[in-house]
Amino acid sequence: MAVAGTTAHGPLAGVRVVELAGIGPGPFAAMLLADLGADVVRVDRPGGPGLGIDPRYDVTNRNKRSVVIDLKSVDGPARVLELADRADILVEGFRPGVAERLGVGPGTCHARNPRLVYGRMTGWGQQGPLAERAGHDIAYIAPTGVLGLSGRPDEPPAVPANLVGDYAGGSLYLVVGVLAALHHARATGVGQVVDAAIVDGTAHLASMIHGMAAAGGWQDRRGANLLDGGCPYYGTYETSDGKYMAVGALEARFYDEFVRLLGVEEHAGARTDIARWDALRTAVAARFRTRTRDEWTAVFDGSDACVAPVLSLAEAPAHPHTARPPARAGTEEPPADRAPLPRGDRSDRAERGHRGDRGDRPPGRADVPREAATELPGVTPTGVRNRAGRPRPSRAGSRRGHA
Repeated sequence: MAVAGTTAHGPLAGVRVVELAGIGPGPFAAMLLADLGADVVRVDRPGGPGLGIDPRYDVTNRNKRSVVIDLKSVDGPARVLELADRADILVEGFRPGVAERLGVGPGTCHARNPRLVYGRMTGWGQQGPLAERAGHDIAYIAPTGVLGLSGRPDEPPAVPANLVGDYAGGSLYLVVGVLAALHHARATGVGQVVDAAIVDGTAHLASMIHGMAAAGGWQDRRGANLLDGGCPYYGTYETSDGKYMAVGALEARFYDEFVRLLGVEEHAGARTDIARWDALRTAVAARFRTRTRDEWTAVFDGSDACVAPVLSLAEAPAHPHTARPPARAGTEEPPADRAPLPRGDRSDRAERGHRGDRGDRPPGRADVPREAATELPGVTPTGVRNRAGRPRPSRAGSRRGHA
């Protein structure tokens, strides 16, 4: 499937992926595979995805080619199966049973391509009382106990955007699963179905917390534990300008440096004395309110006190440590549209735009070159979708929750 005249780079160079487009964790997982060198063809439904933003700025489209196929049309399933015949991995995010009803389920695909790794991204999984129900990140993480971990004890649980469920418990587990299955398929010639359910991945992320609770080191309530804000030297504090500093001075040597630089040395002995924690918290909060966030950042700069400023999304790209150059020199790109991660010292690609010369195309564009369209079985050049065109109408609902 590689485009003629281009060279794929990265540890997954030569791996062919078919993505049945949706929104959220499935596209992000496929983006990670593409970033690592896989040749990803995204199969879009007519009308486009449901994200509702200009496709040029949907960075999960990067490094992918795309075609539009109506899976409900007479020839739609056959065209997808022809793509799957030549693929190593297929990723889909339908509700259980939908891919089978559309004629592109794992049984049908494996009958034609036994080596295929069939990745399924769902919220609730393929089985269980909630498997058929719609949902989004917050609903998936709620019954795992993870949502209830964050926030003040006298307030509702804090909502951690959709990063914990969709992307940590979903995308990353799917990527690990399909790459492990790909390794197995290359050794044995036998593919398999990888079922990555957000509810399962999120619960698995809490393994250490469950272990601490079993050992008596974690209370089953918010704001009462070492790592959930219950500890006065592991939390956030407001500064005089209404901004915040984050403190994580857990170990003794880090704590000693923290209280010294903050100017509360009289509380040096309170680290292991829980009876003194309320007084310590009050003193720390009062000290942080005496200066601005930038002033405190300067105080702790260069130290091992484990203190950092809490930045907004707009501020973060300018931080001297998190700032990274664009993937292509001389361009301005959104902060998220940067070089692939994780970095490998021998297998990183020379640049993110490895499908050919992108010139001055906007970030996030994911065209299938017209000259390459004939390489996709059953797809003609007129079936190529140009993502940099006008935004498609938004379609409500997630592919994880709607057929």
